Amino acid sequence: MTELTRRYGSFLAVRGVSFQVERGELFALLGTNGAGKTSTLEVVEGLERPTGGGVRVLGHDPYTERPAVRPRIGVMLQEGGFPPDLTAAETLAMWGGTLSRPRPVGEVLTLVGLDHRATVRVKQLSGGERRRLDLALALLGRPEVLFLDEPTTGLDPESRQRTWQLVRGLLLDGVTVLLTTHYLEEAEALADRLAIMHRGEIVTTGSVAEVVAAYPARIRFALPEHVHRGELPAISGVQPGDGRAITIQTAALQQTLTVLLNWAADRDIALGELDARSASLEEAFLAIAGADREAVAA
Repeated sequence: MTELTRRYGSFLAVRGVSFQVERGELFALLGTNGAGKTSTLEVVEGLERPTGGGVRVLGHDPYTERPAVRPRIGVMLQEGGFPPDLTAAETLAMWGGTLSRPRPVGEVLTLVGLDHRATVRVKQLSGGERRRLDLALALLGRPEVLFLDEPTTGLDPESRQRTWQLVRGLLLDGVTVLLTTHYLEEAEALADRLAIMHRGEIVTTGSVAEVVAAYPARIRFALPEHVHRGELPAISGVQPGDGRAITIQTAALQQTLTVLLNWAADRDIALGELDARSASLEEAFLAIAGADREAVAA
């Protein structure tokens, strides 16, 4: 994808977005509300024509060359829209009739953990079960490229873990996956690379480690009552405050923590509720959203 733009009337929803997904990797496209990720995904899936820029999926334009692309991709939308009176197996069989080489219905039902619900009508399935049926439809055609739009929304923790295992298996088989999700831990667990969109643009991209490395680590602890904040060693990144609760932000977690612990040991000071951790993807994501709110407030 190169310099993709998508406009709705006078509103430019996607502003020159570029990224490339390698064969056999999982790329997570994340974004704040209204960031433009759904508009981007619809163009990549071939559901909508771009306003500008170029998109290629498996070497083809997914919109103008849809017959060449559609048999080789699987799409899991946020909402499936199943006929309510068909059973799960009948729904898959109906969709399989539109595909050139579908998997056996029973095999796909087993993959997504719905084999015991094969004869249950769609209207009697739970929300999480319907979500798994969405995934089954996306997998039915043995896709080379799989688009997953919020795939685990409504799933219980056990079903979510099972879906993650299924996706990891697909990646090992060489399937390429483009994922959107609001569950940041899902992106951390699965993504080889990711991009975070905000206001129609990609703000940051890279591996999870690369994205997180741009944000400081954090050390938190509570000082004993007899020790004052002013007695702390000369450490940069101590956040303002007047209580015993201390927060330090640092780009050098190990070195800063060593200085702090040596200082405490030399003075026989117990640091209560000590917690030290690197930045998380959630913190990176919230920093992007928070920077925008601060700019508006200013």
